[in-house]
Amino acid sequence: MDIYEDARTVSRADLAAWLRQVASQVEAGQVFYGAAGTIAVADQVECELEIEQEGPDEFSIEIEFSWTNPKATPAAEPTAEAEQPAQAEADEASAE
Repeated sequence: MDIYEDARTVSRADLAAWLRQVASQVEAGQVFYGAAGTIAVADQVECELEIEQEGPDEFSIEIEFSWTNPKATPAAEPTAEAEQPAQAEADEASAE
């Protein structure tokens, strides 16, 4: 499922600036896309660099990153022991 795609013709300098911006965002752990979208980047990322010659005068470079976000662990249910101090504090507060 595609989340976002952008294709355009840019100068070499603009391409380099865009790559630096993406690199900075990846390093920070959050990549921004579109009007207001963001995606978190995992600590470990699979990466692929592919350089192709598609014709006598046509070349392409594809850079691909992929990762799997770890599954969130459910929050632990509070135990009766953990609830007792909270209830004692609530009782004390209402007694005042």
